[in-house]
Amino acid sequence: MLDVKTTSEKKLTTVEVSGEVDLYSSPDLRKVLLDLTGSKTATILVDLGKVRYMDSSGVATLVEALQQVGAYGGNLKLANLRDAVKDVFELSRLDKVFDIYPTVADAKKSE
Repeated sequence: MLDVKTTSEKKLTTVEVSGEVDLYSSPDLRKVLLDLTGSKTATILVDLGKVRYMDSSGVATLVEALQQVGAYGGNLKLANLRDAVKDVFELSRLDKVFDIYPTVADAKKSE
């Protein structure tokens, strides 16, 4: 089961994701992210600290959000990746494409 919560402060919206992001649940995350990019949110910070598993559809959802954010000059940051999720990004070399931070606090400090 996937749970997605958003909190906004100033020009930053944090998206806290919990559970597994897979083929069945990624559309829920996609809707939240596309709503934020549709309203041109300046910075979207995705907290993945409670994500136990992510498959390629979850990664594709984040790539799509990154493209949408780039189209209007915003920022998409990922934080708090567990080892299993971090491995997916490293194997696909997407750790070089995304701004990934060890903690949410580190990501917020980078503003």
